[in-house]
Amino acid sequence: MNIVDTFFNWNVLVTSFPLLLLGLKTTILLGLLSIVLGLIGGLGVALTRLYAATPFKQLAVIYIDIFRSMPLLVLLVLVYYALPFVGIRLSPFASAATALSLVSCAYAAEIFRAGIEAIPKGQFDAARALGLRYTLLMRLVILPQAVRIVIPPLTGNSINVIKDTALASVVAMPDLLKQATQAQALAANPTPLIGAALIYLALLLPLVRMVAVLERRFSADPEA
Repeated sequence: MNIVDTFFNWNVLVTSFPLLLLGLKTTILLGLLSIVLGLIGGLGVALTRLYAATPFKQLAVIYIDIFRSMPLLVLLVLVYYALPFVGIRLSPFASAATALSLVSCAYAAEIFRAGIEAIPKGQFDAARALGLRYTLLMRLVILPQAVRIVIPPLTGNSINVIKDTALASVVAMPDLLKQATQAQALAANPTPLIGAALIYLALLLPLVRMVAVLERRFSADPEA
């Protein structure tokens, strides 16, 4: 058997493609849910770290440090296999979404914090001089400017979240990698793994290029 028949077997790829598509659907759903939860939670944690009372600031710092330091694979195993011992039993999808969201939230919090701190202090002083309350100050003045700054790194973080969904296969999640592995076992041929790799490339490569475009745009025109 030559290299083409081993790694690029067309018949095996066609046979396994429906299974790969099912895995792709799960991967996209898991990735989008984790990204959204991570962004919402990350903004809340960033604001807590910057403006909350000191004990809450310290808790936010501890959260960020722990979940940026812990390997995602370890966290997945803890959530799926350890939580049942304390009476919390989550499905594979819920376990993967929880672990991915916790890690995404920690990274997003630091990105949001950096974006908010990049806003000139004069913007805060001018808004307070106009009598704007904290919520209006953040919603109307600070966050719109900060979001422009953090779009490129947040997009990059979102790409990492989607790539990390491949680790969900360790908790029996039927994501793209898990389905490709099963198809490989059924066909006794690694072609489904090559197909999964090509699907990941087709999904993520445009996003990678988008990050580069956004970085060039915002670095060249800060007011864009």
